[in-house]
Amino acid sequence: MGTTQNTSFADMLNQFLPNELLKEELIRRDYVLKTVDKDDTWNDGSLIVPFKAAGASSVSFGGLTASNDIAEDKYVRGSVSGPKEIWGAMIFNHRDLMEHGKVSEQNFLKILPDTVDDFMDYMKNVLSTNLLNGAHFATLTADGASGSITVDRPDRFVIDQKVFLIDGDTTISSAAFVSAININTGVITLVTARAGAIAFNAASYTLAQAAKVYNDGASTGSFSSIRGALLATGGDANIAGVAKTSYTYLQAINVDGSDISASNIMLKIFNALTTIRRLGKGNPTDVLMSYTNLGYCMAVIESSKGAFNVSPGSQKATQYGWMEIQVGSVTKGMLKLVGIQEADDDTIMFIDWRAIKFYSNGFFRKRVAPDGKEYFEQRATTGYTYIVDVCCFGELIVQRPSYCGILYGVSIA
Repeated sequence: MGTTQNTSFADMLNQFLPNELLKEELIRRDYVLKTVDKDDTWNDGSLIVPFKAAGASSVSFGGLTASNDIAEDKYVRGSVSGPKEIWGAMIFNHRDLMEHGKVSEQNFLKILPDTVDDFMDYMKNVLSTNLLNGAHFATLTADGASGSITVDRPDRFVIDQKVFLIDGDTTISSAAFVSAININTGVITLVTARAGAIAFNAASYTLAQAAKVYNDGASTGSFSSIRGALLATGGDANIAGVAKTSYTYLQAINVDGSDISASNIMLKIFNALTTIRRLGKGNPTDVLMSYTNLGYCMAVIESSKGAFNVSPGSQKATQYGWMEIQVGSVTKGMLKLVGIQEADDDTIMFIDWRAIKFYSNGFFRKRVAPDGKEYFEQRATTGYTYIVDVCCFGELIVQRPSYCGILYGVSIA
């Protein structure tokens, strides 16, 4: 039996590879980023966000409203001081990786485009998860320990990933690095340095204090999220600098989902939809949820014997991405259930996409030097390395929260 060794991208460059590289299939978590309306014209500087605060309301019975007593439409000027930033970096160790010199077709270079594309997909997945759920990407399900944590979403971790922990009574941790992932138990093994062997001590981060895991810089520099905009309690207090409690147009309809069970989830979703459409000002048709919750919904639909039905031909799925099902109730109309990889289990969101827009100044792009180079060169005694940086500057704005709603506190055992 041959030995197994870790070989870097550069080391494998000029090796003969008769077989395709075996790699983990990338799970798509970019539904929000693909679906949300985008405006790529925002340059650096403040972004003005006008909100409707109140509509014309002067109605009089038995006579005209006095001309000096007519209520006008009221608008509020919100603003974002500047775009948020997300950066990604890749490093290569040979000039021909970037300049595509004379290289054999049977070497590692032929998979370079796939490697770059995979990284771009991963970066988009990270941002899309942030845009839906907020700054953290996983929550501890047990107290931390020396060398490991147990989390709700082990699928969002990557070997060698740099992460930070925060909970309610402990300051942000020093950097930890993922050395192993148990996808079945949710146990993540952490060390103090990338490729190191010293265990990272996470014992002070506890379940009682709602310990969470963040990507590098996300605890203070993450983009705004749909979850933060929609939640009345536990969400953002302001949207573009305007207090949500000041105007009903800035308040999404919140429905308590703590009594949802595996058997009543469809009924609760349709009841929530009725409340959201009655109290809100929009027409949400897309119900975003985790695959776990979608599974409960499908089980109810299968066993309901007519109370709920799937529209023929409406079921659509993308490989490793999301699943859409158009569902009808005999009494409450139609809606679209969307199971997405980046959704958390504790919320179900009712979205009218007219309410949300992602502003940027060019979306994702490579950092380009003034001389036109798309990589940054470094020299060491061991040779040259080339760093490629990819960035996205922008911000997510939920301009009409009252068009949307959210079921919160969902916890199905």
